[in-house]
Amino acid sequence: MIVCSCNVLTDSDVRTVCHAGEGAPRSATRVHGCLGCSAQCGRCLRTIKKIMDEALGACDVGCQTCPLTGREL
Repeated sequence: MIVCSCNVLTDSDVRTVCHAGEGAPRSATRVHGCLGCSAQCGRCLRTIKKIMDEALGACDVGCQTCPLTGREL
């Protein structure tokens, strides 16, 4: 299912990034960064956060670099 129509991101894309291990992104903005894009209209942010919470649960750990791409966030 497409969750971000501006960047054509799917729920599967979000889950893949969230399961990247200990350094996985912990915010919707960082998910976009790991996938090489940025939030445009912002309507997807709640949905992405919900998918992240389902996949990982809430976490206070922040990350500075995407574990998949090595990009600074």
